[in-house]
Amino acid sequence: MTKKNSTVERRSIIIGDLEFNGKVDVRELSAKLGVSEVTIRNDLAQLEKKNILIRARGGALRMDPVGIDYHISEKDKINIKAKQSIGIAAAKFVGSGDTIMIDSGTTSMEFVRNLDSKLELTVITNALNIANQLHQNDNVQVIMPGGVLRKKSFSLIGTAAEKSLRNYFCDKLFLGVDGIDVENGLSTPNIEEAHFNGTMIEMSHQIIVLADSSKIGKRSLAFIGPISKIDVLITDAGITNEQKAGFENSGVKVIIA
Repeated sequence: MTKKNSTVERRSIIIGDLEFNGKVDVRELSAKLGVSEVTIRNDLAQLEKKNILIRARGGALRMDPVGIDYHISEKDKINIKAKQSIGIAAAKFVGSGDTIMIDSGTTSMEFVRNLDSKLELTVITNALNIANQLHQNDNVQVIMPGGVLRKKSFSLIGTAAEKSLRNYFCDKLFLGVDGIDVENGLSTPNIEEAHFNGTMIEMSHQIIVLADSSKIGKRSLAFIGPISKIDVLITDAGITNEQKAGFENSGVKVIIA
């Protein structure tokens, strides 16, 4: 068997495992196919370029249709360094005395981890993990809207949550999304989450979107709002010059973390 053919066959097996399991592990594939982990990582990188998969820590996830809704524990493995950089940059937008809203998500969590613990803040969030991260800080007052627990994102959503949220105005919203596009706006896989995010936008003075470059140009199932609603996009260096210009021409300030 030639090297070219063995590569084709190996990647075909990887794709088959992805289709069956929804994810693959580098170590398991290395043992199964009798090649090094470096070779497997190269295979995954090439398949990612073809939009067949999304590389994650230790392996990869299947690239699914717009309606796919990953568990937060799976999202936490994707684009880790970019999310960390975005979190650091986003924290610089917060000053003492601010009232801020934070939605659920792994990028939002990186933002929270980088907040200056000395700042006196009021934080409104529907995310249980974010509230838990902040609750030990005596300088932070945490407000949570009531609602129905969405287990995949550890967030509270639904009519009750939206009604409760409308009681509060805030200075800044830090919003993570699954898709952001100049033409198609902001989007997420879950319809109720999208409704709640839309309400967050309505109640906030400044809208700051946290999205790594893999989300740019993508569209998920449920529409949150148009690009005209947001003020700042914080992303990573993977954004293209064309994409950056498109957002800036739409009135969005783009920060590259």
